[in-house]
Parts: sequence; structure tokens; C-alpha cells
Amino acid sequence: MALNFTKRLKDFFGLSKSISGDFFDNLEDLLVEGDFGAPEAVRLVAALKDISKKGKYDDPAALMGKFAGLLESELDTARSPGCGRRELPPELSVILLLGVNGAGKTTTAAKLAGYYRALGRKPILAAADTFRAAAIDQIKVHGDRLKVRVVAHQHGGDSAAVVYDAVEAALSGGGDLVIADTAGRMHTKSSLVEELKKIDRVLETKLSASDGRAGAGVCRKYLVLDATTGRNAVAQAEIFHAAVKLDGVILTKYDSSAKGGAVFSLASQLSLPVVFICDGEDYNAIRLFDPGLFSREFAGLE
Repeated sequence: MALNFTKRLKDFFGLSKSISGDFFDNLEDLLVEGDFGAPEAVRLVAALKDISKKGKYDDPAALMGKFAGLLESELDTARSPGCGRRELPPELSVILLLGVNGAGKTTTAAKLAGYYRALGRKPILAAADTFRAAAIDQIKVHGDRLKVRVVAHQHGGDSAAVVYDAVEAALSGGGDLVIADTAGRMHTKSSLVEELKKIDRVLETKLSASDGRAGAGVCRKYLVLDATTGRNAVAQAEIFHAAVKLDGVILTKYDSSAKGGAVFSLASQLSLPVVFICDGEDYNAIRLFDPGLFSREFAGLE
């Protein structure tokens, strides 16, 4: 991952002549440009300044590793049990993918199906985006290519019913993991958020009533965020998290146009961990999020 902003940050540490008040002020400004929130930028720079003072550093380049450590600590505060692990619970698991139009939910659903199938799971794709007929067709195409079962209803149908039927199919022996693609709801539309709450309620009721294979803690709600949206990603997460408590975030379209600072704001402001990163169109272009690696890459150490 060679990000344009990462190069700017690496050059800043490597080319700065000395550690001074201006050095820290300029770093703070640079972080805000990189999609950090102002509170996170101020706090991180203050912590780095304290490290510099205690360690009596005089070379800005020597602070890069310390800065990466601070970034990793920021992400560590949002880690939760199970998030980002390769193994889901052995009983029936459900992954509900949420997010606005264009974030990449449908493709991400397919990538997750391929990812977990390679680990020995039996995924079922639920075409719960009934608002767009194209989304249903897309899921079916992905299912054919991946040889994964798809549960779908007609265009305009009840999305909660699709998720319900997918869980039924899994419980009847058809699979052990349901991955549900939902409609691209604009987070400012209250009616769509209410529909999302309905899916959540139906799913919670269905799972809690399923003895043996399902129970509390096996449904994970992941917000799919386009990494290029910058600070707007945090605003989206706030709305979705308030409506339906999220378990984590999946970043899509992570390329040279993504600055990445919003990831740290998601952790510090909302305690939301990033679970996966998608950085390409292929089914295998998905990887578990590694806070340490991400922090080192962001700081220009990788």
C-alpha cells in the first residue's frame, strides 16, 4: 500500500530539520488534512510531543516509529473480542452488511463468501437489497461464480423476509454462515433507517429462537465504507451506529486516493474497529485488518 498521503507524512518526518514547536504544529495540520478529526490530531501530537521531550529526541525521523506506535494504540482501543478473527463461532453466524449507495456492499458480500468458504464454512448469500433489481441479479451472478447458494425474493419485496428465509435455509442444513447484502440506504433518510431496524429485529428474534445452532452473539453488523469518502465516513458511521449498534467496519476501495485518517476517528470517537480491508475487484482482494501493519504503513514505515 503506497498512499499519496503516506508519502507526504513520510517526507514530513524524513525531511524536517529539527524538532520544534513548528514541527508539531505542522504535523497537527497535516493530520487534519489526512482526514483525522481535529481532537484526534491534537491528542496524538500532544502525546508525541511528550514522548519526544521525555526521550530527548532531536531527530524528527527517529519519531516515526513512536508515531506509528501511538497510531496502533489508538486502534487498539476499538478492538473487540472476535472482530477480525479468521474463525467465526462454530454455530450459525450471520453477517449483515450495511451502508450507503455505492460503498461496495454487494461485491463485499461476495468477497466474504469466498473468504469464509476457503476456511471451510458453508456460506449462504442473502439478496436483501430488494430495492435494486440489479443488486439481486448481481448477487445471483456472484453465487454462480463462487458456487454459493443464494436466497432471493422478487424486486421490491420485504428485505427482512429475505434475511429470515436465508437463516431458515441455513438452519435446515443448507449452510452455517449467512451473509446479507442490504439496500444502499442514504443515512439521512429516516424511513430507510427504520427498515434497517426492522431487519435487525427480525434477525434477533429468529436467532434467539433457534436452539442449538444459533444464539446471542452470532450476528455481526458491519458497516461497509468507501475509504475515499474521508471524514464523511465518520458521519455515516455515527448515524448507522445510533440506529443499529454496529460491530465493526469494512473498508472498500482502499487505494492511492484514500488518506486513511478517518479509520483512527472511527476507533477513538465510536470505538468501531475495522475488520476487513478490500483493495481490489477480485474475490480475493479482501484481507483481515491488521492495526499494527496499517499504522506502520500509514506512518511510512512499510
